[in-house]
Amino acid sequence: MKILAASMSFQATIRAMIPPMTSLSGKTALVTGASKGIGKAIAIAYGEAGANVVATARTASEIEEVTNTIKATGANALGVIADLGVESEIDSLADAAIAEFGGVDILVNNAAIIHGRIPIIEMGIDLWRDVLNVNITGAFLITKKLLPGMIDRRYGKVINISSIGGRKGAAGRSAYRVTKTGLISFTESLAAEVYEHGINVNAICPGGTDTEGYRSAFNTTGRAENPKLMDPREIAEVSLFLASDASSSITGTAIDSFGSSNPLFG
Repeated sequence: MKILAASMSFQATIRAMIPPMTSLSGKTALVTGASKGIGKAIAIAYGEAGANVVATARTASEIEEVTNTIKATGANALGVIADLGVESEIDSLADAAIAEFGGVDILVNNAAIIHGRIPIIEMGIDLWRDVLNVNITGAFLITKKLLPGMIDRRYGKVINISSIGGRKGAAGRSAYRVTKTGLISFTESLAAEVYEHGINVNAICPGGTDTEGYRSAFNTTGRAENPKLMDPREIAEVSLFLASDASSSITGTAIDSFGSSNPLFG
């Protein structure tokens, strides 16, 4: 029994020396739209996994709360206030991340404007442009800014947060769903371009998720009213897998994470 105990202790010591495949220790991740909902859950999950986290959004107090939560886990965190609809602020965001941590290994394009149900005939051009500008053009610009560093290091993970709405259109949801469909195509195109450089690009298509944006757009109290809604942490776990070395064989895909809102369930 003593020999067995010693053997088990040795094995446990060896296992402890090998980082789990989902560890992000030594990596730097930038998460857009990180002050609330899915982005916040992803940023915190990455910090718990050991990453340096650059969290960005437009509200200083909310980003400070997120970075404080991440720092409490023992990880490094940098909060940057930026509007993903403004190109100069995107440039400043990328520059701040590079200056602080030397580069970005993982980019999560999560920032998005969500609108309620508005028929096309009633949708104003300013709203249409704002939604496209933040949801798809912002993702393009920050990705373009950070890609050269990933290519130089021959390593990178780009994760685009699309939606169940990226799979098909719906009445009153035109601008939002156009951008989420576009993110899937952007994912596939970019993945084909950068695979030779050791960069993986994937999308996640969440189903209904209990976020502040969802509650505001649809005037709902969230899971209390609709138990089918997912918790943002559920999507964060999918994102953690895609950000880790455990997903090395996956690129150019859009993973449907519909939860109980899966159309298969009726």
